Amino acid sequence: MKPRSTPPVASTLLEAMRAIGYSFETAVADIVDNSIAAGATSVAVNFSPFDDAYVAVSDNGDGMTQDELFEAMRHGSRSPLTVRAERDLGRFGLGLKTASLSQCRRMTVVSMRDGSVSGAEWDLDEVNRLQDWALLELDDSDLRSVPCIEDLRLESAGTLVVWRQLDRALAGESNLSKALQDRIDRAREHIALVFHRFLEGASPELTITINEIPVQPVDPFLRSRKGRQALPSEKLVIEGQTVTIEPHILPHISKLTAQEVALAGGEDGLRRNQGFYVYRNRRLINWGTWFRLAKQEEMTKLARVIVDIPNALDHLWSLDIKKSTAHPPEAVRRGLAQIVDRIGERSRRVYTFRGNKGWDTKFVPAWKRIELRSGRFRYEINREHDLFGALRQGVPESSGPLLERFVQMIEESFPFDAAYADMAGDKRIGSDETAVEEEARLYDTASRLMDALESLPEVRAVTLQRLHLLEPFNQHPVIAARIKEKFRCP
Repeated sequence: MKPRSTPPVASTLLEAMRAIGYSFETAVADIVDNSIAAGATSVAVNFSPFDDAYVAVSDNGDGMTQDELFEAMRHGSRSPLTVRAERDLGRFGLGLKTASLSQCRRMTVVSMRDGSVSGAEWDLDEVNRLQDWALLELDDSDLRSVPCIEDLRLESAGTLVVWRQLDRALAGESNLSKALQDRIDRAREHIALVFHRFLEGASPELTITINEIPVQPVDPFLRSRKGRQALPSEKLVIEGQTVTIEPHILPHISKLTAQEVALAGGEDGLRRNQGFYVYRNRRLINWGTWFRLAKQEEMTKLARVIVDIPNALDHLWSLDIKKSTAHPPEAVRRGLAQIVDRIGERSRRVYTFRGNKGWDTKFVPAWKRIELRSGRFRYEINREHDLFGALRQGVPESSGPLLERFVQMIEESFPFDAAYADMAGDKRIGSDETAVEEEARLYDTASRLMDALESLPEVRAVTLQRLHLLEPFNQHPVIAARIKEKFRCP
């Protein structure tokens, strides 16, 4: 056999690679990856939709020499088989170029190190005209016309990436200004989620601004929210590298504020975003999937699992160029499968038991869940509840059996199907009462209970003492405390 060199046609290949599948937000995130890999602590995304529209991403990272810049602008500048630094978020040596050219026809990179500024540019029209891999070297006059160049000069080192001629980014849009603003808004949301671990904390290791407005991190696990359950983490060792698995169960939507629901993905997003959240070097790369180890169900929508992987295992995870898709290797799938059932059960339990503290002996529930020998179960009204006891005491003896039959009818006709549908659909439980009306109703209930026990002063005193443990008073501890004080101090 005789080898024959067949280099690709530059213009044809570059145009074809533009359709690799980047969205605007994933392309911007890919540029931020490079900033993080360069040790940046600050990244500024700036854009202008007017005249010669552009998107510019600048950072205060290490910067590059001229030779390093030209090498970085080369397609396939680093092999995916090369061992990378721990903080390196790249893999194929293509991200900077493919992400940028997926959105624009003209990408410019200017970098500064040790006071020296270098610039290079891929212009697809020039590549097509010259029919060559013609990377353009920028001189001083070229550099002066690059948008946001002055922001870079304010730093001691750093890199600026500019997209111009945004043909694919704004393809098919009649109102280019509005379209670019919409894409930037989506990019803000995407960046807030994908890089939330870098942006979190009182002194975050990274700040990102978009037109000078800071990006606030979005934690999909609501770790600062009470009611979230964190299950024990597990570690898998594969080829000498550690994969960490950390399951979380979110609070039920009825326990969340409107802002927290939005952070969790919205009411529709709760179901869509359940599953594994794969982080590569702390950067979120894939989420909202069970990797076919379980089905996405309504009753497991609160389960979310952190899977931390190092970049040393990229070859096992089938990581794509966009760093937006990864599939776990067999050894990891076995480990994940072992915890799927456990976390799914914990998620279902949040739905099954919410609003009922019958499993918690500290409280006196209105309902009791009874396990039967056949494996079935039923719900019964708690006849040991103080309110029920007071009611029976006030009912004539001849009416006792009728009261019991009425209670049994309520138990037997409980609308399980409707309740399940409402809970699975995240319908919020509660009334439209104001706080004043709610307190008045609870006070009236307590008054009637105390009146019924007037002839039993010892029982009355004990009941008043534990009023805050009885449903529904246990759900309103502040109101319960005020009611108890009123009856103690007439």
